[in-house]
Amino acid sequence: MQHEQPPAERRKWSLLKRASYAGTVLGALVLVCLLALLFFPDPLVNRFIKPRIIETVVEAYPAYAIRIGAMNYDVLENRFGCDSIVVSAVDSTFSSTIGPFTVSGIRWMHLLWGGSLAPHDFADATVEAHAIVLNFPESQYALRCEVLRMSVPDSEVVVDTLTLQPSAGDEDFFAESTFRKTRFRLAVSSARMQGVAYLELLQGKSSRPRFARIQDPFLDVLINKDKPSGKETPTPRVSSGGFEWMKGSLHADSLSMVNGHLQYGERFAVGAKPARLTLESMRVSASRIGNDEDSAASVVVDAQGMFMKTGVMNVHVAIPTGSRLSLFQYSGSLGRMDISALNPFLETAEQVRIVEGVLESATFTITVTSGLASGSVRAVYRNLTLAAINAKTGSKNGAADLFASFIANTFKLRGTNMPDKSGAITIGKVKYMRQRDDPLFRFLWFALRSGVADVVGF
Repeated sequence: MQHEQPPAERRKWSLLKRASYAGTVLGALVLVCLLALLFFPDPLVNRFIKPRIIETVVEAYPAYAIRIGAMNYDVLENRFGCDSIVVSAVDSTFSSTIGPFTVSGIRWMHLLWGGSLAPHDFADATVEAHAIVLNFPESQYALRCEVLRMSVPDSEVVVDTLTLQPSAGDEDFFAESTFRKTRFRLAVSSARMQGVAYLELLQGKSSRPRFARIQDPFLDVLINKDKPSGKETPTPRVSSGGFEWMKGSLHADSLSMVNGHLQYGERFAVGAKPARLTLESMRVSASRIGNDEDSAASVVVDAQGMFMKTGVMNVHVAIPTGSRLSLFQYSGSLGRMDISALNPFLETAEQVRIVEGVLESATFTITVTSGLASGSVRAVYRNLTLAAINAKTGSKNGAADLFASFIANTFKLRGTNMPDKSGAITIGKVKYMRQRDDPLFRFLWFALRSGVADVVGF
């Protein structure tokens, strides 16, 4: 005889079966989702994650637009990647393109439920970007970088092949303005900064990296003196673009530059060969570096290099970190050299050729107060002889040129400045007021040149 189960027990088994079925279905769904995420993550990332990233960026920075190419995701490495990123300012003052881009180690799952990224979500993050181009149409400059790697766990920034230069050639750059301009070109083969506190920067705090090292920096400065001076044209400022999130001030204990090259030129006609000065094989060390414009500190720089491939030059300068250019000092020295090495500059800039002359040593100390440079230049030299040359032909044999050379060497030029029996020599006085279109580097050079001219008797 069969015994029927009570209705209550039948209901209990029915509920257990339903729960079992529901659990099985739910487990299957979770497994399918995990398998889909593991083996087919890219469609999910492009469908759900990419729109959320774009929305978050636009909400945080409404002045910018962003486009992201096809994204991919590696579950095991927790690494996102994309083919390209394009960021542009709504007012067209800035645009940027980035090639292959990867970021790993970000804690992002809470974004799926409407969360937002916080600084601690980046604690294990590493970012690597290739083929970076930042354009600044207003200043006509473009910043390019082949590889940029930022590692939060390693507290490190690594840069390979960085350049900052005008987007167009020199003639197009100078033709844009009716006034005189200064063109800068900067190239760095590699750079590394260690000890960067990324999380503190993201929280608006200061960061003081231990050191930074720059390899093979090259700076080329050119002024088109064929046009009149106009409004001030300072060193190009690179906008932060989309990096306003880094609100903290950045400081470094020390910076070193190895095998640097500095080239300064003045051009006096369209397409003409510039007058140039060079400083090569430079070793530069700097301390107390910062981007805090309100800071009262100064960047202390010591540099050594070969001036015009002939004499060893040493320079010490304290540069204000902000806009405090009202009071600072710089000094330096130059070793023994053949003064005729200056002819590549003087022949074009001054229509003067040094026939002979030897510099034994030179030192200078200059103080800048409210844009006025004053100080002294002590130069020990002998047998300095000049010849005026024809600006077009470069010849010094014309009658007018011979007469000008005679007048210069006989009545004005101080051909020798060696110590007398008491050890005294003529000291040149530095006096130069910063002009409206003088960027800092040219101002420092013109001030020094005024003291040299006073010694020689130009």
